[in-house]
Amino acid sequence: MTGTPRTLAEELRTRTDSGLVGLLRARPDLLNPVPGDVTQLATRAGTRASVVRAVERLDRFVLQTAEALAVAPDPCPYDTLGALMAGDAGDLAVAAELPRAVAELRAQALVWGPDDRLRLVRTARELLSPSATHPSPTGLGPTVAEATAGMSPGRLQEIIAAAGLPTTHDPVTAVAALSGLFSDRSRMAALLDTAPAESVGVLDKLLWGPPYGGVTDRPAPHLQWLLDRGLLIAAGARNVVLPREAALHLRGGRAHHAPEPVPPALAPATERDPQLVDNAAASQAFTALATVEELLKEWDLGGPAVLRAGGMSVRDLKRTAAALDTTEQLAAFWLELAYGAGLIASDGEADERFGATPAAEEWLQLPDHERWAALAAGWLAATRTPGVVGTADAKGRALAALGPHLDRSPAPEVRRRALALLATLPPGTSVPAAAVRSRLRWERPLRSGAAVGQAPAPAVGRTPSAAAVDGATGPAGSAGSAPDPVDDLRSRLAQWTLTEAELLGVTGRGALATHGRALIDAASHTTADPTPADTGAAATRAAALLAPLLPEPVDHVLLQADLTAVAPGPLHRPLADALGVLADIESKGGATVYRFTPASVRRALDAGRSASELQEFLSTHSRTPVPQPLAYLIDDVARKHGRLRVGAATAYVRCDDDALLSEILADRRAATLRLRRIAPTVLAAQTAPDQLLDGLRAMGYAPAAESAAGDVLIARADTHRTPPRTAPVPVPDGPPSPDPTLLTAAVRAIRAGDLAATAERKPVHAPAPAPGALPRTTSAETLATMQAAVLTHSALWIGYVNADGAASQRVIAPVRVEGGFVTAYDHTSDEVRTYPLHRITGVAELADDSV
Repeated sequence: MTGTPRTLAEELRTRTDSGLVGLLRARPDLLNPVPGDVTQLATRAGTRASVVRAVERLDRFVLQTAEALAVAPDPCPYDTLGALMAGDAGDLAVAAELPRAVAELRAQALVWGPDDRLRLVRTARELLSPSATHPSPTGLGPTVAEATAGMSPGRLQEIIAAAGLPTTHDPVTAVAALSGLFSDRSRMAALLDTAPAESVGVLDKLLWGPPYGGVTDRPAPHLQWLLDRGLLIAAGARNVVLPREAALHLRGGRAHHAPEPVPPALAPATERDPQLVDNAAASQAFTALATVEELLKEWDLGGPAVLRAGGMSVRDLKRTAAALDTTEQLAAFWLELAYGAGLIASDGEADERFGATPAAEEWLQLPDHERWAALAAGWLAATRTPGVVGTADAKGRALAALGPHLDRSPAPEVRRRALALLATLPPGTSVPAAAVRSRLRWERPLRSGAAVGQAPAPAVGRTPSAAAVDGATGPAGSAGSAPDPVDDLRSRLAQWTLTEAELLGVTGRGALATHGRALIDAASHTTADPTPADTGAAATRAAALLAPLLPEPVDHVLLQADLTAVAPGPLHRPLADALGVLADIESKGGATVYRFTPASVRRALDAGRSASELQEFLSTHSRTPVPQPLAYLIDDVARKHGRLRVGAATAYVRCDDDALLSEILADRRAATLRLRRIAPTVLAAQTAPDQLLDGLRAMGYAPAAESAAGDVLIARADTHRTPPRTAPVPVPDGPPSPDPTLLTAAVRAIRAGDLAATAERKPVHAPAPAPGALPRTTSAETLATMQAAVLTHSALWIGYVNADGAASQRVIAPVRVEGGFVTAYDHTSDEVRTYPLHRITGVAELADDSV
């Protein structure tokens, strides 16, 4: 095809296969389903939903370029666009970056045409062009022609006469003359030199938008001077508007108040020793593992109940935060981190509760660095956002931890991009969070602020439609000013990402650690979103780098005379589990302090350990002798343990010492247990066994539970686990990025379909089908043409209706015709296929140079 393309479809046909692949990769929504030909591709690329999504993913300067094209003449020469972006004074940075912006818009099929006739696709122009209800981000208003539409011819002649222009014979030439005056720098400057100072002040208030202002029924003389010369044009009963051409002159030709051709710098930077950063990150990674372990241990016997609407109650969240010794917001993060890794879930029972999953048992047995990799990979890909816990949903209800409606689909992309920005800095270098948020807002300005097609929020003190221009001055501002960056979702996601990365040990002291760089390697070296396999492989590499930095577990403790034990480092898991049953954790840190109490010793005895086994355990794993007070404590609790037996009668208490039972019956505290003696050594109770156990222990006794056979029941800490559960699936932010195989196949199918739709046909005796319609021939003509094509090895254009009734056009090269079927090479699908002749609606020969 030669000459200037007349449509977007014609330009797309001239693109190379790599160009079409780039378009489909940047806009994957165009692939669902795969377009039948280039015309369908161009049509779909111009739909509102697709254009909105594409525009939302433009960076600030490319978006500013599209906004300038929306207020420029259509078509717009490249030099005119450059003048709009750089202004009369020029801007070297804008001039250097403008080719990139235009190339990006052209690559995404938002702009087409040669440089001397650039055209913004119609839907994008409608979205970005200014109107009375939708101010342009540029702050520009309608053109003179648009603002004067509907104005009487007499009034137009009065305006051009007051502006010093000769009268004309029709409104079209009058509008053209006024537009020419406002666009002529020298004549416009001469006109404004005669304006009263108050009139110039009014123009200054509307200069950068909004361009609409409110006036009274009787405008002041300085306003009337502007209205008489068309510098303000009536836009309703009490509103006026500043025409676009006049505003551009006052702005020095610039469409934007502040073009941003280059992204904000990541500054100020703070440099630290990379090894110090890695050590800090590794220490925090170890703390993260310990926190999740503690959460699982806290829920060993069953977690909190699930609310009817899903999630945890506020009371349970506070209780979990107290158990983890942290804030409620951080507790929500640890809960969601474990939930995202599949370690906790609801059990699905009638009385539904949360609990640890079977996968948690497997996770606890892994080495520390592998456990961290599982948490990090789940966090990086998760769309669930713990930062919104406690905020209100659309109906004003508070969002609960582990509940529904916590998914925010942009979260994974923001996480990867925020960490990738840190990866561009030298090792050990950190920057303020505000610098990262500012860069992300530049990269996705519309995803950070108002949606495409939505008017920006008016400035405080200004009405949404107009600024007061007749009387008191209103506040200056730009129509395109961004919303408060603290309030938009993308900035909040970035802030949460940096906080959570520090908690998880991906960063240390604000800088990306070495293992953190490996974690995002899959996201920073490809244009497509990384697959779960990519993320898992990157997490494995990161874990291998983290492993040498984690502290080595120790196999001993230091027993002290004050009934405490000090673990000088992280304990081996079996030792930590056993000691966690025998003693309570009193403090954490570089060295964990355990305290032995009668309740903790009784807990170990309930778990099936004898006093001698506990003494031996402490002697084996202590570098110091077992203190005498601790030995006495164990022996004393063991001597009392099990003398009382509690079972189900509803419940009963039995003891060989009838005096002890008499002592219990005489105790006033036992009144609530409703005990009665049914034998010298047996008491019956109208209380559940677990409540009876708790009641007797609260009175200072040490009863043991027994089975129906009379055996002592051993209490295990891992008695409650949910059924197998899968981790929550992230909610995608739009269609997934297509893989190279799909892109190659899609382009081949589009080319083949386009060949079938546009190939030149030889003339036939039958009337030519309408554009897009299937060819029609008789069965005899179809058979004869097919047989002839087999002998001449020529290609044919056919219409085909499949078994489902779907009609399509195809280009085939017949190879064999027999038994009512034709076997042919199908250029559309790029494969050899067999077609029933009765499903072929018609056939036509192609011109000799069509294939």
